[in-house]
Amino acid sequence: MTVAARNSTTLLILLLAPAALSAQEREVPKDSIRVSIPGCAKGSAFVVTASPEPDRSSTEIATGRRFRLTGKKAILDEIKKREGTMVEVTGIIRKSDLAGPGGISLGGGRVRIGGGPPVDTGGGPARAPASGNAILDIEGWRPLAESCPR
Repeated sequence: MTVAARNSTTLLILLLAPAALSAQEREVPKDSIRVSIPGCAKGSAFVVTASPEPDRSSTEIATGRRFRLTGKKAILDEIKKREGTMVEVTGIIRKSDLAGPGGISLGGGRVRIGGGPPVDTGGGPARAPASGNAILDIEGWRPLAESCPR
C-alpha cells in the first residue's frame, strides 16, 4: 500500500468516525436527562435495585423506583430474555419525573399534603397509562452478575 493510499484511508476513517458515534447516541432534550441505572425488568416494567458494583456513574435514583420501559423492540426483547437477573439500562427520562413528589407525607406515605399544582394522572405521553410510573426511553443495556432480589 502506498503512502498516499494509507493517508487517504486514515483520513476517511477520521471523517466517518464522528458520524458513526453521533448515530449511536441521540441528543438529549433540554427537559430530560440520560441515566444508567441497575435494576430488574419484568415485561415492560423496570424496578431500580441497589447496584452490585461499588461505583455508579449516573444520577442517583432511589431503590424501588419503578419505570415503564419504551424503546426499540429488539432492545426490549433482549431485556425481557434476561428477566430474573439484574441489568443496567441506559436511557432518557424527563427531569421532572426524577424529582419525585413534593410536600409532606402522612399516613405511611399514602397521603401527601402540598407539593405543587395538581397533576392529571389520567395518562398522557409523560406517564404510563393508569400506573403513574415514569417512562424510561431505553437506548441500551448491559447484563449484571447478580440475580434479582425476590
